Amino acid sequence: MIVCVYVDYRTTAVVAACVGIRTWSDVASCIERVVRGSEVAAPYVPGQFYLREMPWILKILEPLTDVELLVVDGYVWLAQDRPGLGAHVYERLGGQFPVVGVAKSAFHDNDCAMAVMRGESTRPLYVTAVGIDARVAAEGVARMAGHHRMPTILQRVDHLARGICSIGNE
Repeated sequence: MIVCVYVDYRTTAVVAACVGIRTWSDVASCIERVVRGSEVAAPYVPGQFYLREMPWILKILEPLTDVELLVVDGYVWLAQDRPGLGAHVYERLGGQFPVVGVAKSAFHDNDCAMAVMRGESTRPLYVTAVGIDARVAAEGVARMAGHHRMPTILQRVDHLARGICSIGNE
């Protein structure tokens, strides 16, 4: 299963969500989960963004046993040999499965991100990966369902975490 995760920070809580699909092109999810915590997220530290996200990603993944690939909101690599969120998650999980990062904004001097154009958008998504060839990951993101820049499933996990929609199947 391909599992997409997103973490949302609120004033008095953190919400993590995941949406699972069987193939890159699936239109509907096979699993959806939301985990809410009443504690406030760790403060943002430049260059250490992963410290805020890691506990929540681990928590949302904890009960899942059939993860084959993880998609995170952000970068796996900020540059060659400069790990981002995805690389830290991959390392923490002992390389159990590949991790693909999908970022909406370009990171200054990133020499390893693959630009993926979707729909009629003139702005690319930036894909990085570990445990899988970045080109294969970028092709997978390009094949994801949806006619817009942001794939439908990635919009869904974002909306679940932000409380814009309710959970479907679990």
